[in-house]
Amino acid sequence: MGRLSKKEKEDGSKLWCKVPQSVTEKVIQATIGEETINDIFSKVDKLLGNKSIDLIVGGPPCQAYSIAGRARLGKAIEQDPRNDLYKYYVRFLERYKPKMFVFENVMGILTAKGGGPYRHLQELVAKLGYKIDAKEHIASNYGVLQKRHRYIIVGWKETDENGIHTNLSYPNLEIQENNYSIRKDLFADLPLRRAGEGQLCAPIKYTKDLNDMEYLKKSGIRGVFDFTTQHIARPHNLNDREIYCMAIKMLQKGQRLKYTDIPEDHQKHKNKKTFLNRFQVVNPDGVCHTVVAHIAMDGHYYIYPTPNPTPENVRSITIREAARIQSFPDDYYFEGSRSAAFKQIGNAVPVLMAYSIALKIKEMFSYGL
Repeated sequence: MGRLSKKEKEDGSKLWCKVPQSVTEKVIQATIGEETINDIFSKVDKLLGNKSIDLIVGGPPCQAYSIAGRARLGKAIEQDPRNDLYKYYVRFLERYKPKMFVFENVMGILTAKGGGPYRHLQELVAKLGYKIDAKEHIASNYGVLQKRHRYIIVGWKETDENGIHTNLSYPNLEIQENNYSIRKDLFADLPLRRAGEGQLCAPIKYTKDLNDMEYLKKSGIRGVFDFTTQHIARPHNLNDREIYCMAIKMLQKGQRLKYTDIPEDHQKHKNKKTFLNRFQVVNPDGVCHTVVAHIAMDGHYYIYPTPNPTPENVRSITIREAARIQSFPDDYYFEGSRSAAFKQIGNAVPVLMAYSIALKIKEMFSYGL
């Protein structure tokens, strides 16, 4: 049988149609709302059969609670329908009664609207018999090369349906030593790119053997294949590339570029009082700052740390580099356009952090019940 491959500007349907329906039906893609939730419940019930659910994991879209989201959306945030998605999360808890649940969200979840949504969440799950706790976690403590702060909310039943103590609790996550750095350990085996270079679908051969990339091997980011995909860089105009050069050279001196440091003939924004760090270079010798969905817009906040920067060789990070910062495995393909791929990456939970949480919960289920 001939090998199928996805090509540029194709939607991937010819590949998906080869996947057994029994597999694709296990994934429900639907907007959650009052008009759709009962249909979603019906589909979940069909998949569930006579089985029960031990754990529900989710993270309602968090832009409405993030500091950046509130600053960007302004007063419109009050009418944003994402404000109330946590209530639908509780509807799933009410229907399926899991032993535990995990709810990931941004730092602002505890303070948005004076803390009202979080207090309401506490009240709702308490009525369902769950004890709840929220703790801040930093992704770089769990093998991720990114200093991403998130609140992980966990709820659990202290007693089962027979009144027997469950021994469940908030998972005790152990901080992992992290001595790796972005350029040497995460990016070094990917071929060089200039602004605008690369393709979404073309296979990309690695430039270093896996045995020479300890972090990628240990983390599982590089798997069994000898290639990856989506190592594609955005195009940038000359003005932006010249600013990138300034930002990289300042970082090499241990300083960060402020927008007011840029020569006036290069400044294209009127706002010179806030967001002065809008041109940000990824730290080559440590971990990256937080990757967010805004990475889909222009790339200025995620400039590649080019060692010897010139206007000809500077750029922002590629899709694959952004995915690696979020600790996605190299065989994970993001469907859609370049911007859509960046948005999916920025909205995701770092894979290795999620894995650390899952292992601890699995441990509790194995020994605590």
